[in-house]
Amino acid sequence: MVVEKLKNYLKKIKKEDKKINSFLFVRNEKELLKEAKIIEDKIKKRKAGRLAGYIIGVKANINVLGLPISCASKVLEDYIGTYDATVIKKIKEEDGLIIGILNCDEFACGSSGENSAFGPTHNPVNLDLITGGSSSGAAASVAAGFCDVALGSDTGGSLRNPASHCGVVGLKPSYGTVSRYGLIDLAMSFDQIGPIGKNVYDCALILDVIKGKDEYDSISFQSPKLNLKDLDKNKKFVIGILDLEIQNNEIKKLIDDRIEKIAKKNGWKLIKIKIPHIDLAVETYYPIVYTEFFSATRKFDGRRYGKKIEEVCGTEVLRRILGGKEITKSEHHGRYYHLALRVKDFLSKEFEKVFKKVDVIVSPTVPQLPYKIGEKLSVEEIYDYDLLTIPANLFGGCAISIPCGEINGIPVGMQILGNKLDCQKVLNIAKLLEKKQILYHNNI
Repeated sequence: MVVEKLKNYLKKIKKEDKKINSFLFVRNEKELLKEAKIIEDKIKKRKAGRLAGYIIGVKANINVLGLPISCASKVLEDYIGTYDATVIKKIKEEDGLIIGILNCDEFACGSSGENSAFGPTHNPVNLDLITGGSSSGAAASVAAGFCDVALGSDTGGSLRNPASHCGVVGLKPSYGTVSRYGLIDLAMSFDQIGPIGKNVYDCALILDVIKGKDEYDSISFQSPKLNLKDLDKNKKFVIGILDLEIQNNEIKKLIDDRIEKIAKKNGWKLIKIKIPHIDLAVETYYPIVYTEFFSATRKFDGRRYGKKIEEVCGTEVLRRILGGKEITKSEHHGRYYHLALRVKDFLSKEFEKVFKKVDVIVSPTVPQLPYKIGEKLSVEEIYDYDLLTIPANLFGGCAISIPCGEINGIPVGMQILGNKLDCQKVLNIAKLLEKKQILYHNNI
């Protein structure tokens, strides 16, 4: 039951997380056991919520009342959450148990999990390798068996990227379907809270609980209800295969081979597609992120919250602040930010055209395998890590990464990308792929 499972998780975290560094804070054991006992009693009386029995970790940029919400930064290392984010409130109402706060790239700036002020998160599959980021602790904690599900945020791939590297499932909901109230934002135009789990169903369940319109988030809205019972119902889907060269051909071949086999078994139609100007995605994304992050961090002035951010933050955070500052200076000419927004709208229209022909687009999640922690890469190489995940954030679609196979013992993720409000369809196809044993620990 819940109490016994919680004890096992706490024991495992205490024994193994020193090497992985996925948790920044684990709640008091007595408090946790008391809550677990209450939930267990509710289950026995058949009065429990939908998440009763689920033990959940939370990324360090999502507010939880009474817990340290540092964004993995020295700037906020002494900040204690004064309220529950809307997603946390909904999870608690459905009897989900919050076990602790998870490591991440500082202020969600990064795609490797190395940029935390409290040390990098190590990949449970191979401790020498990066987990991916920025939701590094979320993916690592689930992969290591420290919790059932983790809650993170996705700005340009921050849920899907580490899910791919750690061999778990990461879901980015459509923009606006989940309230961001209580999220310490990186870029307001892209940020979306979502789950990382061991399987598609768990992620779908969490999404169904946390989604919905919220009066505290003006861009949120009530999305169509998810039908969790019919997730594995097969239909005659049309699958778009993204025709795009990436750095690692082995990854591309693995994804293409697997989707061809499963499509043949399910009677799906495959179409190779090209997205015009998709090569502009990275160049469009970062000017917007830099500008919005610079704006968002002006509240961290050392007076109201913690320390002054420019004085204590890490290299990547400072790079984005200074970049945003320079872009903002140039905006009276409309050079960068507003031009990037125009390209964003243009790319969104290109995707809308493609989704008139296909139900989803399939591609690798990350174009390369995880590298060793501490390995030096150029800024361009690091930013290209998000080449395949950024488009979903640019046009506001739904996307999921599911394990697809291994290369040299390292998990590889397959990304299933859907149009706006097509979460049901994306989850449906992901569940079918999972059911037909396309996951890396099974053989086709």
